[in-house]
Formats: sequence, structure tokens, C-alpha cells
Amino acid sequence: MAGNNFVIEVEKGKDASDGQPSIGPVYRSSFAANGFPAPIPGMESCWDIFRMSVEKYPDNRMLGRRQIVDGKAGKYVWQTYREVYDIVIKVGNSIRSCDVVEGGKCGIYGANCPEWIISMEACNAHGLYCVPLYDTLGAGAVEFIICHAEISIAFVEEKKINELFKTFPASTEHLKTIVSFGKVTPEQKAEAEKHGLKIYPWEEFLQLGENKNYGLPVKKKTDICTIMYTSGTTGDPKGVLISNDSIVTLIAGVKRLLGSVNEQLTMKDVYISYLPLAHIFDRVIEELFISHGASIGFWRGDVKLLVEDIGELKPSIFCAVPRVLDRIYSGLLQKISAGGLLKKKMFDLAYTYKYYNMKKGRKHGEASPICDKIVFSKVKQGLGGNVRLILSGAAPLSTHVEEFLRVVACCHVLQGYGLTESCAGSFVSLPNELSMLGTVGPPVPNIDVRLESVPEMNYDALASTPRGEICIKGNTLFSGYYKREDLTREVLIDGWFHTGDIGEWQPNGSMKIIDRKKNIFKLSQGEYVAVENLENIYGLVSAIDSIWIYGNSFESFLVAVVNPNKEALESWAADNNVSGDFESLCKNPKAKEFILGELAKTGKEKKLKGFEIIKAVHLDPMPFDMERDLLTPTYKKKRPQLLKYYQGVIDEMYKSANKPNA
Repeated sequence: MAGNNFVIEVEKGKDASDGQPSIGPVYRSSFAANGFPAPIPGMESCWDIFRMSVEKYPDNRMLGRRQIVDGKAGKYVWQTYREVYDIVIKVGNSIRSCDVVEGGKCGIYGANCPEWIISMEACNAHGLYCVPLYDTLGAGAVEFIICHAEISIAFVEEKKINELFKTFPASTEHLKTIVSFGKVTPEQKAEAEKHGLKIYPWEEFLQLGENKNYGLPVKKKTDICTIMYTSGTTGDPKGVLISNDSIVTLIAGVKRLLGSVNEQLTMKDVYISYLPLAHIFDRVIEELFISHGASIGFWRGDVKLLVEDIGELKPSIFCAVPRVLDRIYSGLLQKISAGGLLKKKMFDLAYTYKYYNMKKGRKHGEASPICDKIVFSKVKQGLGGNVRLILSGAAPLSTHVEEFLRVVACCHVLQGYGLTESCAGSFVSLPNELSMLGTVGPPVPNIDVRLESVPEMNYDALASTPRGEICIKGNTLFSGYYKREDLTREVLIDGWFHTGDIGEWQPNGSMKIIDRKKNIFKLSQGEYVAVENLENIYGLVSAIDSIWIYGNSFESFLVAVVNPNKEALESWAADNNVSGDFESLCKNPKAKEFILGELAKTGKEKKLKGFEIIKAVHLDPMPFDMERDLLTPTYKKKRPQLLKYYQGVIDEMYKSANKPNA
């Protein structure tokens, strides 16, 4: 792989020794051939990112939200960098007047909005640890984080105040002050005071620090700026310590990357903020935008209104998780088939022609300008008309969705990979490189990467197709898990962070995520099953939206719970004269046979072994969700919870499949 364009080898691999598995060569981005980019001079901390932009771009639009007039959403109304700075200074003084000193912990709880960023910047100004409380975590987790991080002041979205009260009395040992992003009712005031807390509406809080001027402490690169709790698929959330250095280093790397592929950010760029700021993915993107003096417009907090917000804001960069892009994909397919035969035929012809040209190496904008103008421009308009970059992260994007969007969205569609522990972006695919479809691209130019063999799963980092656990080294890495040095030692070994994800280097230097280290179990005949890898393969079946595969060491075969694709199942039913609505179709044995057949077809195509073929399915019309605790907030499957929830269904599938004649 060493001779390709996108990565360079900086260290040879090592054979297995002393019971340690073998290690593949160390690679880094070819954009860092002459060393990693240095951070921008004077930019030592997250506070500097904002402060320098205020000095450079005081009158640029920074934060925008839609004005609601008579219940209707109007245009975006903006605050400039200078205006935001003035409020941040007030908020900082008010926080300090509540006896919160440097190193104090400040919680932020709620959906993205200007006040979220303002509170975060006030923490950055005064050297406080900003601790986001997940919007999607239940009261149990919020209580855990407040107590574990010892949060003394919390900023809260108006409609989350009562959720916060559910953490009483346990949280009140540390929590002393609550600040609403909006108003506070008399009942809420009484409830807080009953527990000895002070609670302020936003405007009143701003006045607390008036005529007070607290000096800003000197901030170091090594200082922690945020503790981000990750919702593990098992156990309590872990507090990931992110330093100023991690974020500043990441921004320098992304800047180098975008410059190298001629897609630099400028102060004219506009971002739609809707992915939770409590996650590292959105947090670092917004820091990146702030560092360029660009604009951030906030959604209204309702996924059904997101497309309308996008239409009004007309963003140039759109970040998404696969869930959102899947929804866009299904919506477009529905529109195409509803448009009649002629339109569908025209669409298919345009798609085939443009994709053919892109495969030959043409850039998306040059592959077929005429098809873009006549057919695909409507898709671009659906995202506001200005999007030049769609970035997908947090979970794997299905290859068929990625390919489709690359052709029809008239912009670059890139897939990234990173973890909270690696400060988000560690890999990202590159514009106009169709060969990177289905991969997360090469490393970002500020980290070194190597694979470590996992013998028990037959992954060999020194094989001709290198596979193994992805390990990352660099200044973007976290500083440890808060109060959990034992867990830190498990994953940070000699400066290398062990991600737990299994990757496969592609010949062009991009990385493909193929499995998860811990998701492995044995069947009764002793065969090992790497379940995540199988779910990725079966996920290619267009008739299904999601699949959870189960097996154990008492059974010789696999079963699965599937969320079928509504359009696909209904269209199959119409073609085969099977009647009933979506829910009753899911119960129909013929529909189960159809889905099993589709899964088996893909299994054969992908040359899966006999024991990897699924023998029984249960069709659930209701998608796996967080409400039933089946997914984490980043849409990863919680396997123990899925088993608990579907135990009856699993037992039934094994029982009927094990019957003689079954």
C-alpha cells in the first residue's frame, strides 16, 4: 500500500512477540508528508479561536435563529461576532459572581441554540470545564453526570428544566445554580428554592455580573476545556477529557486537509446547527466555523421542520448522521416513483449516465452538467440550493445511499470517522474520489494510524489485505476518562489509542470499517461470528432499513430482527397480491420468506459461510429507537438491551426453526 497517493508509511510493522499480536506499519496522510500542520499562531485554547475571530471579523454574522411571528417562523435573525462577544463577557461575569472559579464544572442541557454556544464560550473564557448533558439521555444519566462531574452551575433549555428537577435531591449536593435559556415559572422557582438552589431566567442572569469585571485567567494548551460523556453500549457513561490542544490541533489538520483538496472554508460559509452540540462531531465543526468567522444558523428543534429550516437558511455545509441521510434518500425515491413512469425513466437514464462518467474519473460537477441542470438541480434546491459539502459521521453510511447522494446531490458527499476520544475527525474521504465509496477515507493530516492484529478474529495487520484494530496516535487524542484511570489504561497504551473498531486498509490508502472488536460470539459448533461485519453486509439489502443479528453458543445458527423498508415491502406485496397494511405485512409468513430470501441472496453474493446465513427473521415495523433504550444517542445498537427486549421473539424463532421438519 505504501506507493499510493493518499498515505505515506512512517514506520515499519512488527511481528508478533512475547504474546503480543503483530502490528501493521504506521501511516499518515500524504498531506502531512512534511510534518503535521502547526496550530495557528496565537491560538492556544478554544477561547482564542473565538477571541481571534471577534478581532478579525467583528461585524460578520455569527449566530442566527428564526424569528417567530404570530406562531409562524420568519427569516433568520443574526447576532454578529462582536454582539455575541459582549453577551459572552456578561455571562462569564455572572457565572463568576455565583462563586464558580477557574476549573469549576458547568453543565449545559438542551437542544442547540445561540445560548448554548454563548454559555460554552463563557466557560472557555474563564477556564471552566464545559460539561454537556445529553439531550437524549434520560434523567438517570443526567443525574449520574451532574454527580460524577460535580457540576455546580447548569444552563438549561426552558423545556428541560423539569427534567433537571428529576435529578433532585441527589444532584443538589453539587448543583447550586440553574440558568434557563428562556423564562422560569413561579412553580419552578419554588421547586429550586425548596432544595436550596438559585434559578434565573436568561435576561435576569445577564444582569448579575453587571458592574463586575473578573479578569480572564491565562489558558494553557493542556487545560481541559470540556468533559464529554459518551453513552457506552454497556455500563455508565464515561467522561472523556478533551483539552484545548485536541481541538486546536484538529482545526489545524482540517484546515490543511480542506486546503489540500481545494475546498477551503471561508467567512461566507453557512452551517445549519442541528446535530447535538453535546456530541464531539457537531462541537468541533462549529469551532471550525467560528475559527473562520463563518455563520451558524440554528434549527427550530423539530426534525419534521428541518428541511424547511434548511430551505430558509441555505447552508453551504451540511453535516448529517446516516439516519438523516437515509430519510432524505427514502424521501427522494418516493418522489421519483410518484412522478410517473416517464419522469422515473428520465431520472434513471440521467443517473446511469452521470454515474458512468464519475466512475471514469470525472468530477461530480463535470460528469454531466446537463443532467444536473434538468434533473438533479431539484435535489440541490431541496437542501437550500447552496450546499457544496455533505459530511456524514457517527455511524456507517450504507454504500447505496452514499453512491446515490454523490450522483444526485450536486455536491461532495464525504464520510468521516472518529470517536469522542479522538476529538471526532480522524479519517475523512476525499472529494471526487469515487474509489473511496463505502470507506471513511485516509487519515486526517494530524494523526498517525496503525492496525493491530486480532488473532482470535483472524484479522492480520501484516496480511496482503491488512485488517486489524485501528489504533491512533497524535495531539488530537483525549487526556483520559475523568476519574477512571483504570479504563484509560485499557485503551491508551504507549500513546496509542485502541479504538475497538476493526479496519481494513484499501489499496488507495483509505480505511474501511468492517467490524467491532468486542462484538464476537461463538455458535454451538465452535464457529466464531463477527456480528457487526455481518450486519454491515446484510445492511446492503435494499428491502430492509435495519437489522440486528443474534446467536449464542447453545444454537448452531443465526436469527435476526429486521426493520423492513416500508416502500419495498408494500411494493413486494402489491406485486404478489398480498393484502394488508404495513403492520400486518410484517406478521405475514410470506413477507418473512421474502425478506429471508433477499438476505440469503446477498449472503451468497458476498460468499458468506453456511453458518453466517440467517435462518429465521422477525419483522418489526417499528424502527429500533432510543425511547425503548435499544440505541445509544449516536444510533449504535445496545445489544444487551435488544436481547432483553426481543427475548420472547428470539426464543420463539429458535423454537420453531428447531422443530423437526422446520
